[in-house]
Amino acid sequence: MSEKPTNSNVSPWVWIPTLYFAEGIPYFIVNNISVLMLAKMGVPNDQMAFFTSLLYLPWVIKPFWSPFVDIIRTKRWWIVAMQVIMAAAFILLTMLMPKPEPAMIAGTQTPISMFYVTLLLFTVTAFASATHDIAADGFYMLALSQKNQAAFVGIRSTFYRLANIFGQGVLVYIAGVIETKYNDIPLSWTVTMGISAAIFACVTIYHLFFIPRPEADKPVSVAGQDGPHIGFAQRAKTILIDFGHTFATFFTKPGLWLAIIFMLLYRLPEAFLLKLCTPFLVDSAEHGGLAMSTEDVGLVYGTIGVIFLTVGGILGGIYASRVGLKKSLWVMAACMTLPCLTFCYLAECLPSNIWAIGTAVAIEQFGYGFGFTAYMLYMIYFSEGEYKTSHYAICTAFMALSMMLPGMVAGWLQMKLGYANFFWMVIACCVATLIVTWLVDRRIDPDYGRK
Repeated sequence: MSEKPTNSNVSPWVWIPTLYFAEGIPYFIVNNISVLMLAKMGVPNDQMAFFTSLLYLPWVIKPFWSPFVDIIRTKRWWIVAMQVIMAAAFILLTMLMPKPEPAMIAGTQTPISMFYVTLLLFTVTAFASATHDIAADGFYMLALSQKNQAAFVGIRSTFYRLANIFGQGVLVYIAGVIETKYNDIPLSWTVTMGISAAIFACVTIYHLFFIPRPEADKPVSVAGQDGPHIGFAQRAKTILIDFGHTFATFFTKPGLWLAIIFMLLYRLPEAFLLKLCTPFLVDSAEHGGLAMSTEDVGLVYGTIGVIFLTVGGILGGIYASRVGLKKSLWVMAACMTLPCLTFCYLAECLPSNIWAIGTAVAIEQFGYGFGFTAYMLYMIYFSEGEYKTSHYAICTAFMALSMMLPGMVAGWLQMKLGYANFFWMVIACCVATLIVTWLVDRRIDPDYGRK
């Protein structure tokens, strides 16, 4: 069987922007838009938060199947195959969208059982998206020279962030416009998922033809031999032995348990807050929410908030590179925690002015973006060593777990406490961030992270 042309000379500008835009869209639909959609459909917060938090699971456990992405087929094959699966899932989400009665939605009495098929399709999308992440990042390194990898790292990050704005901003705004025009919440999300399906299908077809086929993109070889010349079982056995050794070396690193505690607790306030902030924005005043329209949420949280989140992350990176991780850690921990007070203000005062709400959201998201930089830099710091890439992947699993576990109980806590008390509880959780910051601060190399 003849090989297809490698078309390895395709300009990175042709495929990197669309690849990382496609990487971001399903992640934000599964982990962010699903929260707002179920809240708008009238699913109680406890059920909504629990089941949508479980959707983080594929990103928690993806290191366990990442070796098989290396030994089964090419990275390009995985990218296209996962995009086909996600496009099909979005089409089915559009066709099978539940339609709760208006009275059920208004009373926040929609049972989660109505959305079991929806959640199943979100789960399929989540596993495909996590696998796509593995393949896309590996393909990026295979298809580009080291010089181009450095040159395009900012481009890939930019288009991933644009996917965030598109998902949480543009798509949510479209849903809000349709909801306002037709007074039909299920219709608004059906159309929104239909638009997502159409766009993602077009991107998938585009990638089928325009993602290059570099010579280096082959199943992982063993002992210097090309993959096809050695049996799959032998390749799998070798990879799994190496994989087991990588895990063993990670769990014997000095300071492991302190690092795990830091990775699980540094973001604790934000993990609670992120799960309930959009339901709070759209919930009725009777329930202690701000009763914002869906399109206003798309503008305020999905656009302004994401822009300030991005700016905070960029400035955080610049600051950390100048002073190093150790000197920036406490400043970033403060930025991660103190801006949560803005939601206490919103819950206590219930302002109706969209600019006041937008300012509060912008402050909180900027602080989160700035403070999150220390978390990412610490994961890189802890991963240093012989298996840096693999150990960093394991750290990202703990990062996903740090969002999943608090999110599972966030809705139940909010329904017990009410929004105002829930956000004050979030402030109390800032103590955990400060304690783990103090604990790890003493072990960090003062020169790490400086230019």
